[in-house]
Amino acid sequence: MAATIITTEDLMEFKVELLEEFKNLMVEHTHPQPKNWLRSSDVLDRLEISHGTLQSLRNKNIIPSYKVEGILFYDAEEIDQIILENKVESIDGMV
Repeated sequence: MAATIITTEDLMEFKVELLEEFKNLMVEHTHPQPKNWLRSSDVLDRLEISHGTLQSLRNKNIIPSYKVEGILFYDAEEIDQIILENKVESIDGMV
């Protein structure tokens, strides 16, 4: 097997390439993901509730909503968090 001579210039070039790759990976993984917005019908399906119940939950400020030109939107992460925060344990410890 033949020996390969690596120069300081080769190492500096490798360093620049490696840092550039690392920077690209950091940007990909730290860039905020877009919100997943749900409409009322999506929330009704997800929670298996009626229109009246959803209205009641909005009125009580239990489920936050955002209104854009008359259309209500809900943040999917907020809906999921509300479900997790209201977890009820049964007597035997099972959900």
